[in-house]
This record gives sequence, C-alpha cells and structure tokens, in this order.
Amino acid sequence: MMKFFSKLSLFLLFQFSLVSFVVAQNTSALGKAVSDLSKEEVMKHATLSVCVYNLDKKTLVYSYNSQRSVVPASLTKMFTTALGFEKLGRDFRFRTTLAYDGEIDRGGTLRGNLYIIGGGDPLLGSYRYRQTVPDSLFAAWHKAVVSAGIKAVDGRVYYDASIFDNHPIHDNWQWGDIGNYYGAGVCGLNFHENMFFIHFNPGSKVGYPATVSRIEPKGTTLHLVNEVTTGAAKSGDQVVVYGDPGSTIRVCSGTMPIDARNFSVRASLPKPPQACADLFTAYLRQHKLPVSGAATESLKRPSKLVTLLDYTSPTYYVIAQYANITSNNIYAEAIHRYLGYNAHGLGSSANGAKAVSDYFRRLRLETSGVNLEDGSGLSVRNRITTDFVCRFLSELSKTSYFDDFARSLALAGENGTVKNMLTGLPSNVKVRMKTGSMTGVRSYAGLVANSKGERLCFAVVANDFDCTGSQMRTKLEKIIIKIVALTTE
Repeated sequence: MMKFFSKLSLFLLFQFSLVSFVVAQNTSALGKAVSDLSKEEVMKHATLSVCVYNLDKKTLVYSYNSQRSVVPASLTKMFTTALGFEKLGRDFRFRTTLAYDGEIDRGGTLRGNLYIIGGGDPLLGSYRYRQTVPDSLFAAWHKAVVSAGIKAVDGRVYYDASIFDNHPIHDNWQWGDIGNYYGAGVCGLNFHENMFFIHFNPGSKVGYPATVSRIEPKGTTLHLVNEVTTGAAKSGDQVVVYGDPGSTIRVCSGTMPIDARNFSVRASLPKPPQACADLFTAYLRQHKLPVSGAATESLKRPSKLVTLLDYTSPTYYVIAQYANITSNNIYAEAIHRYLGYNAHGLGSSANGAKAVSDYFRRLRLETSGVNLEDGSGLSVRNRITTDFVCRFLSELSKTSYFDDFARSLALAGENGTVKNMLTGLPSNVKVRMKTGSMTGVRSYAGLVANSKGERLCFAVVANDFDCTGSQMRTKLEKIIIKIVALTTE
C-alpha cells in the first residue's frame, strides 16, 4: 500500500511539474516580451504595466507593474458601459419629449409654445442612421405637430436640457481637445453628436490657404476663423479646431492634403441644444408652419404641458457598442451623465463618477490607485491599475449581462479600433478588446477565449514613452500576441 501511494505521489508530482512547466514556459515568453520592451530606449522615462487573469480559475497568471497607477485613456469606457448594462439594461432607450403649452384656436394657431425636452440621447439628430439625421428627426416632429392640428405657432420653440448640468465638458479636459468633435462634451439635449462638418478644398500649391467649401448641418450659427493651409499629398487630416462650448467662434489651423477635395473635418458644435431648437424652428417655417418667435432656452418648464411625441433612441446595446467599438466619447459621456442622473437626480460628471464608484463597491472591488473622473477617458487625471482592470473583468464575468458587455467590445482583426490588430489569430481564438490613446498613452484591455472555452482577461498600458503612438501600438501588440498564446498551447 505504501508503495502504491509513493508511486501515486510521484505521478502527481510529475503531472504538477509538467503543468507548471507549460505555464512557466508560456509566461516566460510573455515575460521576455515585456522585459525586452521595458529595456528599450523609448521606455527610459516611461511606465509599462501588464496584467493577465484566468477568468475561469479567478487566478493571476502574469503581472508586471500591475499595481502602478497609470493613465487609462479610453479604457475608462469599459467601466461606464458595463454599469450602463447593469443599471439601464440592453433594451433601454433615451427619450426626448416634444410638447406644447397654451391652447390651439379654431384656426389651428397654437397660442403658446413648443418644447423640446432633452433626455440625454447621444444619437439625437446623428448622421449615422437614416432615421436619426436632422431631416428625419424634424420630419417626425413636424408630423406630430401637424397631427395635433397645429398650423402655426404664436410663440416660440423652447428647449429644456436640464436633465444634465450646464457644464458639457469636464474641468480637466485639455484645451486642444474641446474644439474637436471628440472633445465636444454632452448636454441634456444633444444634437448631431454635438459636432459639425467642415469641408475644405486645397490651394493650388503646398503652403497655400485652403478654403471652406461648405458646413453641415446647414444653417448652424458659427463664426469660423480659417487658418488651414495646404499640406503634401496623402498627408491626411492635420487640422485642429479650437473653441469653447459657450462660444460660436471656431478657429481652424493646421493642414489638409493637396490631393483631396471637399475634405471633411469634424469639430465640436457650439451650444447643441440651441442649435437643435434653431434648426427645428427653421424647418417648421420652411414647411409652411410659421413660428413667430426665436428659439430659446426654457428656464422654467410650465407645470401643464401636452405631449406631442416621445421620441426614443436606438437601444442601449447599440449605443454601448458604438461607445466601445469605435471609442466614441460623446456616447460614453452621455451614458455617464445619465447614470449620474439616474442615481443622484442630475446628470453631471461628479454624479456619474459617484455612480461608478458605487458600482465598484457593489462588485466588492478594492480600488486603491484608481481615480475615474469622467466617462470617456479624456480627463488627464484618470488613473487605473492593470490589476484592477483584470479584477474588474473577472468580477464582471460572473454577472448576467457579461455576454452583452463582451459583445460590445471590438473583435480583433475584424472591426472598430482593433480591425487591423492581431490579424493572424488562430481560427479557434477570439480576442475582444477596448483600446485607449492620447498623447503619451496607449492602452489595451480585453478578453481572450479559445474553442475549448478557456478564458483570460488582460490589460496592457504604456504611459510617457518616447516614440509615436503608432510605434508603441506595434510594440504592445507583440505583448498581446504572447498573452493570446497562453490559450493556444
């Protein structure tokens, strides 16, 4: 009997040693890739942080500087959208209400006003869908007005954006971001994704001024200062737009390529709620429904309003997909503010951040080294640790909405911000990722699964490196490939 147990013990020891060898071999390859990058000259003043967890065993697989606080950039959207799945659900829709006060006389004149009451919908008037573009939106609203028997408005169009506070951008966003479309911020009444298109034509030679050919949406109140010049062929979009949310002035500088015409640049739209009300007023007038007054903000909503239409957004699932797959800041910020409204009665960055902190507590996550101030990742004061990201994803994997969240992440080699990454993956391995980028920051986090059902989660972040962002992306991709290899052997 003793000989049997001795042989069994030796067998188990051999098996354990074999498993340990395989794991060590795999993590050794990963460790070498991390070590090689950390020794490069471009990382002399930088921070590199890597963490990998096994989702099924809930165990740490690999760690390098994983307790170091780092800037996450758009990895922040993962926390925002995950909370949205928990609190709002995949089928939630944002709602914008069109209503009126006063009375409609026998001739069909409304002796009162129309009201657009915002619900935070980030897709209201968006150019992405046929049914959400301004003409489609206004046609639906116009139909609701006419159906109520209104032929004229002896009053004006008021907008109410009070579901969110009146600070569309976060205090810690950078001046160089907020004039561009990705730094537009959010309002209780968003419109056209709070951005507008500027189309440029080049000058006849490199260095010559570029000219503005058109602006969309038409009729938007803007004062454009054009300092854009003509750049070399195939030089891409080098245009930067400056301007603050409360001003209609936008200053455009930089270059556009000489080999392009009607070159499109996106910029932040001044005062989106006002733009929405102005353009709807113009639409009604163009369709022979007179409105006597100018559109303006409703400072106090009347106690008695008659609803004409509750206009709803696409589902939350669709919006969360756009937020994560294309890394859309406006969508993420709208979700963040709405979560703040849902939890604390007013949509603000501070209330959104409180809702996220409460979420972490419900998941029983230890949050030292973590500070998240906005919903999109534009704030330079955001901090996470890669260990926290993996612990978060590990806890998330236990929830009923995890599959919906996972499908909201971009699929490597197929779509979104990772369409051109990990293109040579084995057919039985799928990687879903969220990416993050800003000056001096490249970050990646996500989920790896193979056909056997084995699952890992990971986070890889580099801050303050001395090379271009695209160069760092290539370097970090080599590390991610080694992480993926842990599920292929």
